[in-house]
Amino acid sequence: MKLTVLGAGAWGTALAIHLAHQHKVTLWARDAGHVSGMKKARSNPLYLGDFLFPNRLSIEDNLQAALSNTDLILSVVPTSGFREILQHVSKFSSAPIIWANKGLENVTSKLPHEISQDVLGKTKASKNVGVLSGPSFAAELVRELPTAVTCASENIELAKFVAETFHHGNMRVYMSTDVVGVSVGGALKNVIAIASGISDGMGFGNNARAALITRGLAEISRFGMALGASGDTFSGLAGAGDLVLTCTGEYSRNREVGIRLAKGKKLEEVLAGLGHVAEGVNTAIEVNKRSKVLSVDMPITSEVCHVLHDAKSPKEAVLDLLGRSLKKE
Repeated sequence: MKLTVLGAGAWGTALAIHLAHQHKVTLWARDAGHVSGMKKARSNPLYLGDFLFPNRLSIEDNLQAALSNTDLILSVVPTSGFREILQHVSKFSSAPIIWANKGLENVTSKLPHEISQDVLGKTKASKNVGVLSGPSFAAELVRELPTAVTCASENIELAKFVAETFHHGNMRVYMSTDVVGVSVGGALKNVIAIASGISDGMGFGNNARAALITRGLAEISRFGMALGASGDTFSGLAGAGDLVLTCTGEYSRNREVGIRLAKGKKLEEVLAGLGHVAEGVNTAIEVNKRSKVLSVDMPITSEVCHVLHDAKSPKEAVLDLLGRSLKKE
């Protein structure tokens, strides 16, 4: 079986390496210089260190060539570029498309499954697309440490096919039909992770972090269910599991953004020094905007947005959260 992975960041590369232990895989990147460097090194030192590529993994910068005769497409490009890549992919291939990118699209505030409906049409999107998400750091997957994720598709046969494709070695895959819930969990956990990083960076301790994670999960659940997600999804891998990891893990880019902001650094400086995309920064704006349209109360998300984009101090944001009126849980 031939598989194509679109996007050679850390997560895309780690997934490509994992898949290439069992299948023929083409890893595509748009930057010819990056591709040339990976071909020479047989690794991705820019994003994933010196982990060597398996023999069955090839690298390509020509999209049409990468998609030729493929059986499955995995998109791991940033959500900001997901619409464009889908438009190109639809010209060259009719293979099923699974995305592992997380976030909401700039300006439209749409989730990846909604973007896929725009580009492919609702009928094709319901049968031929899905999402892969869950608590998973690239650095641990590529070290062959145990990892469990969820694949969701309205087409349960596609979810089963994807699960069987990924489910080997150190990776376990569960199946779901809740595309909305799995997409929402993967996107919104990055915003809460920034809040967790702010709390940790200010030295507020374990109690505060636990409270943020718990109340953050409540916000994510409210938002997802307003869009038609199943509440049960948020107690699973793509909900609580991914949220806990991203809010506490040492490899979490979004948590690191919060930590650095808490220490007084400006957002532009933080992002310039990060070296990777932190999806939560843009997602916060779009979630905050869409939550108002949905009339969903999301105080943590709102305060994160104020810190990131309105120059509100992290300390003031925390005090405002603590000072909210009493309510039932």
